[in-house]
Amino acid sequence: MARVSAGLLMYRIRDGKLQVLLGHPGGPFFKNKDDGVWTIPKGEVEPEEDLLETARREFEEETGFVPTGSFIALKPIVQKGGKIVHAWAFQGDCDPDAIVSNTFSMEWPPKSGRRMKFPEIDRAGFFDLAAAGRKIKAAQFELVEECERIVLGKLPRGN
Repeated sequence: MARVSAGLLMYRIRDGKLQVLLGHPGGPFFKNKDDGVWTIPKGEVEPEEDLLETARREFEEETGFVPTGSFIALKPIVQKGGKIVHAWAFQGDCDPDAIVSNTFSMEWPPKSGRRMKFPEIDRAGFFDLAAAGRKIKAAQFELVEECERIVLGKLPRGN
């Protein structure tokens, strides 16, 4: 059975252009990686759990910000490893430098017997479409593109 995640894509408009909030995964495996590893704040859905509620909870846990407003359902995507990601876009703003992420623990270094804690997201940032295309996991870029089509399609001309 495929794993399922749910997440939120926060966006804002600056000078008529869409910017999206992405998070860089924490932990030693991603420490020296940048392009192609950033993600929307998301997490795995438990059986019988509501997808949007999961997405809202995971966003708050991974950023420290409470998501509010209207949520726009985006088409689910399938990542390279087979994970299905359900996502919603919402308009918001925050200081990416102020994120406070929950943590996970793992044995590090491997086979050392020592457990260390790492933030799920170690940093975040707002990116325009071109930069998001470089930073985000390839399959998740479809979410950014769909968000842009929906949001910019609603803006009055001249904005």
